[in-house]
Amino acid sequence: MNRISVIIITKNESQNIRDCLESVRWADEIIVIDSGSSDDTVSIARQFTDKVFYNEWKGFAEQKSFAMSLATNDWLLSLDADERLTEKLKDEILNSNLDEFDGYRIKRDNFFLGKIIRGCGWGNDYQLRLFKKSKTRLTDRLVHEGFEVEGKVGQLKNSMLHFSYRNFRDAFRKINHYSTLEAIEKQNRKNVNAFTIVITPVIAFLQHFFFRKGFIDGIYGLFVSIMHAITKLQVQLKIWELKNQIRNN
Repeated sequence: MNRISVIIITKNESQNIRDCLESVRWADEIIVIDSGSSDDTVSIARQFTDKVFYNEWKGFAEQKSFAMSLATNDWLLSLDADERLTEKLKDEILNSNLDEFDGYRIKRDNFFLGKIIRGCGWGNDYQLRLFKKSKTRLTDRLVHEGFEVEGKVGQLKNSMLHFSYRNFRDAFRKINHYSTLEAIEKQNRKNVNAFTIVITPVIAFLQHFFFRKGFIDGIYGLFVSIMHAITKLQVQLKIWELKNQIRNN
């Protein structure tokens, strides 16, 4: 059986972390990097592993790189607190000949308000999450950071579960956070004006709901498409604000 180290970064994830850790209880090593939770995240994590560490928040890539540096196995599985492994995926990871590749993409089944979403581009969501530590580095981005493998990358057959948004309050909190990071990242290469502020969210909605077939998920697909449009509107507004602050200083 393959020896696997699981790495997870957290902050205030008491709602999610127990189910996440329960799904990887089988792993040889679980490393949790917390950046200062004020809830029960750390105490819950310590029920599953003695390798719970604090690291001051310096960005997603920095936290995950720190977690990788502490792992003792070469094969790493990176999870977010709102993700779960299924039994089938666990068995595939443990019993396959992983050495055919240096990393593997895993399909995510994404849920919105408890409903699995097949359209909006969510039904074809493959993430590079299982990889050799010795062959992998992180892209240094503020948002949508990712792993890059130097070598061959394969794809596993079974999916993980991703409970991204459990309610609208959670959804709006997350898109506010991620839109801020995206605006900071893009402020120097994006031009924003009245036209782009109006048209960008419209295009984003049409792309998700029609071209990416959000309509097949009914009202849930409509909600996801609207949230995507709101995210892009916030990015536009925040880029404008950042540029305006620079002009006025």
